[in-house]
Amino acid sequence: MKDLDYGKLLSDYGNVLVLLILCLFVSFVTLEEQSPRSEAAAERLAKQIASKNSPGANVAILVRSGEGAEKFSKTLETALADAGLTVTTNVVGNPAAARAALESQDAPLPAIAADEHMIVFCREQLSKLAGEFPQLAKTAAYQPIKHKWPNFLKRDNLLNVLKQISIVAIIAIGMTMVIITAGIDLSVGSLIAFSGVITALTIQQLGGGDPSLTQFLLGSAAGILACAAIGFGTGGLVTLFNIPAFIVTLGVMFIAKGLAFIFSESAPVPIEGSFAWLGRGADFFGLPNSVVLMLLLYAIAHVVMTHTSVGRYIYAVGGNPEAARLSGVPVKWVLVLVYTLCGLLAGLGGVMEASLHTTGDPKSGTLVELQVIAAVVVGGTSLAGGQGKIFGTLVGALIIGVIRNGMNLTGVESHMQNVVYGVVILIAVMVDQLKNRGLKTAG
Repeated sequence: MKDLDYGKLLSDYGNVLVLLILCLFVSFVTLEEQSPRSEAAAERLAKQIASKNSPGANVAILVRSGEGAEKFSKTLETALADAGLTVTTNVVGNPAAARAALESQDAPLPAIAADEHMIVFCREQLSKLAGEFPQLAKTAAYQPIKHKWPNFLKRDNLLNVLKQISIVAIIAIGMTMVIITAGIDLSVGSLIAFSGVITALTIQQLGGGDPSLTQFLLGSAAGILACAAIGFGTGGLVTLFNIPAFIVTLGVMFIAKGLAFIFSESAPVPIEGSFAWLGRGADFFGLPNSVVLMLLLYAIAHVVMTHTSVGRYIYAVGGNPEAARLSGVPVKWVLVLVYTLCGLLAGLGGVMEASLHTTGDPKSGTLVELQVIAAVVVGGTSLAGGQGKIFGTLVGALIIGVIRNGMNLTGVESHMQNVVYGVVILIAVMVDQLKNRGLKTAG
């Protein structure tokens, strides 16, 4: 059996190890005592109350309004009824509403089922209310059993991380292909704004005040194809005139942002109707639609880069364009293709951004190009070209997303976050350079 090459394994999948260590660290620093509001917690609380009260006893449910409150209170009410108890009131609101509900009780109330917010109200006010209202004299308040759990590992937070990185990660697919060919595309942030504005204006023109699904799709297609056309033009300038990609895409960045402001008259363009399904919806096993789309596109891109001639051509052009040309690879067309795909995916990112905010905003996409490039570089794609993996870019986007989320959860202020991002990028570039030197020495 062939021995494992641990050096190569670390080189290929070291960023996965970094992601795991990062997740463990953020989980540790965000470990806190939790008072859950899940369905399982509601059922456990109902059993606890039933075990300490006789059948038929009255119970009031007091839950502070917020995310998950309605589901928690309804589950709790059902579980208490199943346990043979009588729910006299079920309040989802603020302390004032809870006080009014308790004052209106006309029979002895042995128990209150409360969440972590309302239990504070009960501890402070119940003894005072008992002096005025005899039916509350023997009332005991119960809350779900607390436990230690990282805020980072909460389901909603993990989905939020995936949702936040989805646009950057999708655009990073195209950027990975561009950087593998030893190029760069600085225009993707401006293309997000341009695509969003074109999409919003097209929907307005086609649908008026109540656009249909077809009109939403046509508007989205207009924004995506407009950016793909710009990407095609960018690739043409890079190949036909041998202008450095940095200069071409820098110019396109200013042009696209300027056109976005001109077409929108420097104001956000609102989108009427239900266009938020792509940016905010969650229809596939509870996963946000943007995350499902991201994973689907990464699966397709992985197959293209590892199992098709197009992928082999992209790596060949990045490794040695002259050798690739002599081998029959259509180098110029490959370059045009990768810039077109990058523009197309930036256009898709613009549609997703417009869907998220239900508006085409010319100010959107600012500095997103740097986040995209950071995700690609942190994911292990070499700026020298010829090396990189689509899967690595997804891991890189996750690393950036976890760092951002961890800093938000621990209260790191925004300027310090920028410092951390800069350090992460520099470390990734230094690792890339050291890896390249090692390969040259080995060669």
